[in-house]
Amino acid sequence: MNWFIPFEIPTSAHPIAHNSKILSMGSCFAQTIGQKMLDAKFDVLVNPFGTIFHPLNLSDLLDHALFNDPLDEEGILEMDGLFLHYSTHSDVIGKTPEDLKETYDKRLKLTKTYLESGTHLILTLGTAWIYEHESFGRVANCHKQPQKLFKKSLSSLQEMEMGLWSVLDNFSRVYPNLKIILTLSPVRHIKDGIPENQLSKSILRVLCANLERRMESVSYFPAYEIMMDELRDYRFYKTDRIHPTEEAENYIWEKWKSAVFSSETQSKVAEIQKVQLELAHRPFNPESTSHQKFLQNLLAKLERLNGEFDFSKEIELTKQMLY
Repeated sequence: MNWFIPFEIPTSAHPIAHNSKILSMGSCFAQTIGQKMLDAKFDVLVNPFGTIFHPLNLSDLLDHALFNDPLDEEGILEMDGLFLHYSTHSDVIGKTPEDLKETYDKRLKLTKTYLESGTHLILTLGTAWIYEHESFGRVANCHKQPQKLFKKSLSSLQEMEMGLWSVLDNFSRVYPNLKIILTLSPVRHIKDGIPENQLSKSILRVLCANLERRMESVSYFPAYEIMMDELRDYRFYKTDRIHPTEEAENYIWEKWKSAVFSSETQSKVAEIQKVQLELAHRPFNPESTSHQKFLQNLLAKLERLNGEFDFSKEIELTKQMLY
């Protein structure tokens, strides 16, 4: 009996390989898929400004990176002795306003580096609901400030499309080799309400389709559809019934590999993942002859792979476990 309705995902016309340079930004899926690629030894910069949910907040940050814009000091706030900014996640913090500006500037420059020499930009859109501060304007994160300071509204398709398209169109001129992969986060924002979340996701899906139609450099990966249609059961959600389980994330990762990686890259990833499983092995007796032989074989594999990928830390760790 078949409990799934799988659907075909077209393979990428511009596949990611291990010599690619990738920037992954946006909602939780950007973090998840970016971390999995990092683990598989890809060159990836993941959410340099923390988790960002709204397309206009993403377009603002990308535009600032393109033009090296300084941090707008009007958006700085203090919370529990630390300084944050309304345009970024709380991952971006400073002990002083100057420290915050320095941290932001470093991340902005690193982001631009990945755009200038990058091959792929992955943008994961999370919600169309936006919060606007009474004096600063739209924010990426309210940082637990009083609700009365903000106005919540649903952004229009036209506003989001114009905002994101203008930035991506600039990228196509300045960085003509950069390919853009859009995804829609499979995480549901049910605090907005179930119907409101579905409305938000629907608008974002149309936004992705419109951008894909307008720009040759843009393609779409259906992470949201995989979660909603192939994994449509609450057993694939964590206890909050919002976030995908590790099993669901791994399922989507398998689909990602098949669609976005070349066959040669998929083989390399499989080899790397096998070695990582061996690295995670915990023996009953670390001093046993069988485990020491296992470590020697593992060390040989790591040294062979190290010629192509950076396994220096893993090699050092394995050597420390040999007697």
